[in-house]
Amino acid sequence: MKAIYLVINPATPKEVLLAKLALALQENLYAVQIWDNFTAESQAKEIVPEIIAMCNAKNTPILINNRWQYLQEYPFSGVHFDNIPAHWQEIKKQLPKNCLLGITANNDLEVVKWAVQESFSYISFCSMFPSVTANSCELVSFETILQARKMTHLPIFLAGGISVEKLAELRAIQENFDGIALVSGIMSAENPQKAIQNYQQQIQTW
Repeated sequence: MKAIYLVINPATPKEVLLAKLALALQENLYAVQIWDNFTAESQAKEIVPEIIAMCNAKNTPILINNRWQYLQEYPFSGVHFDNIPAHWQEIKKQLPKNCLLGITANNDLEVVKWAVQESFSYISFCSMFPSVTANSCELVSFETILQARKMTHLPIFLAGGISVEKLAELRAIQENFDGIALVSGIMSAENPQKAIQNYQQQIQTW
């Protein structure tokens, strides 16, 4: 079974976000990531502890996007970087031991090489298909995924525009990735739990 990694947008109205997250957490998720899209620092202080508590209650790892400093303030499971961070050697000294580390990659396999060297926890490729939430990512070729799998045994996630309808196209490279990272495919659904089940059912037909 391919794992599902959920990315949530903290700019979503709080009541809607928490209600949908609660439904999503009824299913088994690889992790939840809070996208670096806070409307204000005060908003982060209001909502982050609640999200962490909800994920902890379900034993689901919770990561923050880019803002690694938050690991010094909140009990996150780890941090996901959109790019190789500047001053990485200094940052790494300030991170908790054994925290989860993820990074977004595109067609530049040097990012994969770097992540392997730095003992990251997983790699997420973006964007597999055109996507509103991943509009800053270039489209990743299937050949890149095949080459990345030859380079590492780290978990590989695919992200960007992966609707249920597009999911079948990934079957061609199913042996070369471990899961899918989803944003709107789950959180824009009326019932995120059913949306996750729908993805899982589609994958089971492969």
